Amino acid sequence: MEPGIEKRPFFRKIFLSADEPRLRAGWRLLVQTLLLLVLSACLAIPLGISILVMKLSIDSPWVMLLSQLVELGAIGASVFLARHFLDRRSITSLGTGLNRWTALDLGIGFGIALVMMATVFLLQLALDWITFEGFAWQSDSIVDVLVNVVLFFVIFVLVGWNEELLSRGYHLQTLASGLNLAWGVMLSSAIFGILHIFNPGANWVSSLGIFFAGLFLALGYLRTRQLWLPIGLHLGWNFCEGVLFGFPVSGLDIYPLIRITVTGPELWTGGRFGPEAGLIMLPALALGSLLIFVYTLSRQNQASDQS
Repeated sequence: MEPGIEKRPFFRKIFLSADEPRLRAGWRLLVQTLLLLVLSACLAIPLGISILVMKLSIDSPWVMLLSQLVELGAIGASVFLARHFLDRRSITSLGTGLNRWTALDLGIGFGIALVMMATVFLLQLALDWITFEGFAWQSDSIVDVLVNVVLFFVIFVLVGWNEELLSRGYHLQTLASGLNLAWGVMLSSAIFGILHIFNPGANWVSSLGIFFAGLFLALGYLRTRQLWLPIGLHLGWNFCEGVLFGFPVSGLDIYPLIRITVTGPELWTGGRFGPEAGLIMLPALALGSLLIFVYTLSRQNQASDQS
């Protein structure tokens, strides 16, 4: 052994980080995943009982809401426990701390997603790939329309928080701490795509599309080092895609305000899965990325001036 070089015991090299007394990133991810699975299984029991007692259809939006509440508990608790006891960090250090940018990031993120989905809709309309069938209020009562719109907005708020806390929060940042930022972004986006593989109509093309969506959402985190912009983007993406413009959201049928039938080629439109699985999403992602850069430019300049 060369002078001045400390030889670490074999098991410490395998399990413990070299720079501080905590588990290596891979083990921390494994423990958090096991915690998530155990908590999800435990919380699924009252979920199943609730569905039976209320006699809900498995496709009911109320079941979607209950499922997201289960994920809220399971993801939130597993990330908090892993972050506190394994990472030796606070959960706010993932980018969940409230600051003067929080509300603006959420609103601008939603607005960017609205522009993106409007672009997808208008492109398909111009290419005659959409058949317009009417509006929700032409067949449903105003009360039903309002209840469904509010219900799905709440559902997608929970989806945005849950998936961003897990994917751009714990997954990306833990992988980056063990490897580097580039690998953290790539691998967390790949996991994000794999997590959607069991959605209706999913295949390898849809997983690739969700992977690119993960890269796009990661850009929001990288430009702000907070999760609020990605959460706003995620919320706006799902809500505008499904409720406002009537597309499937990752294979799921959502209550649409605009009733349409998509007839274009599946390679471009994404077919049953929705625009995420189609080439039509690529120009929208490029536009959204440009808007993120423009929106965060002043913040980047401020950070450069302070450094």
